[in-house]
Amino acid sequence: MVHAKSWTLKKHFEGSPTHSNFELKTVELPSLKNGEVLLEALFLTVDPYMRVAAKRLKEGDMMMGQQVARVVESKNSAFPAGTVVVAFSGWTTHSISDGKDLEKLPAEWPDTLPVSLALGTVGMTGLTAYFGLLDICGVKGGETVIVNAAAGAVGSVVGQIAKLKGCKVIGAAGSDEKVAYLKKLGYDVAFNYKTVESLEETLKKASPDGYDCYFDNVGGAFSNIVIPQMKKFGRIAVCGAISTYNSTCPPPPGPPPENIIYQQLRMEGFIVTRWQGEVRQKALKDLLKWVIEGKIQYHEYIIEGFENMPATFMGMLKGDNLGKTIVKV
Repeated sequence: MVHAKSWTLKKHFEGSPTHSNFELKTVELPSLKNGEVLLEALFLTVDPYMRVAAKRLKEGDMMMGQQVARVVESKNSAFPAGTVVVAFSGWTTHSISDGKDLEKLPAEWPDTLPVSLALGTVGMTGLTAYFGLLDICGVKGGETVIVNAAAGAVGSVVGQIAKLKGCKVIGAAGSDEKVAYLKKLGYDVAFNYKTVESLEETLKKASPDGYDCYFDNVGGAFSNIVIPQMKKFGRIAVCGAISTYNSTCPPPPGPPPENIIYQQLRMEGFIVTRWQGEVRQKALKDLLKWVIEGKIQYHEYIIEGFENMPATFMGMLKGDNLGKTIVKV
């Protein structure tokens, strides 16, 4: 008899999430059927997209999300007990799967690498950086790239891949500690957007000729200042808009259309699940290889205790984290 603890959406968010939006429930799981496995969560992720995706949940539904889990009981020969997998099981300590939604760690995964990275740099956030920069932006060596939320889970990988490809990289972050981290990662210019006198002048000084690629995690007013500084035929990957997620006011007006028209800019939103199959596997292998070789550094912001899922989620939305936010069960 296994009891699963799960965090559910008690009440839809209005503005910034609070503890009253969540409820911890315990349910007894049924016995396994043939082909099923019982999973025990090891690490869970909280991500900005959950703030938006929760709108599609009904009150009382479990919060969505990925976890790294261990198979503790199996009636599926493809996933014997002890297998470590990535599963989209949501905010729960235990779950039952038929195996179709499970992904084993790559065979090349070294024992020295934490398995939690499969939720971050060698997982969904790393893939988001990889495809957003290389496919959506189509970045090339010698170009100039601007990244906001640059010390976050996605942004920190974006900047490092851009450096690997021979680009000049400028990053904006929200604290001096994060700026120091960006410089350690090799960003050519890093600044604290909260303390600069003028974001417009800071961006002009960092790259007087403008920007070829803009990887946008923030949206809102920040984008309205960057877009007029894009070079002709510049590309913009719209990954997120975390600055607006908790807002109860209408979003600010968008960038002047003439900038997009006369600079002939290309602006595209994307979701990482677009890329599946062989291209996804190649990207994971590239990311794992770069991490093993030390070409991509990682930083995990780990909070212990499943009971801390809501607080960790709320802190991530406020920017408490440096790198990828993970909850260790």
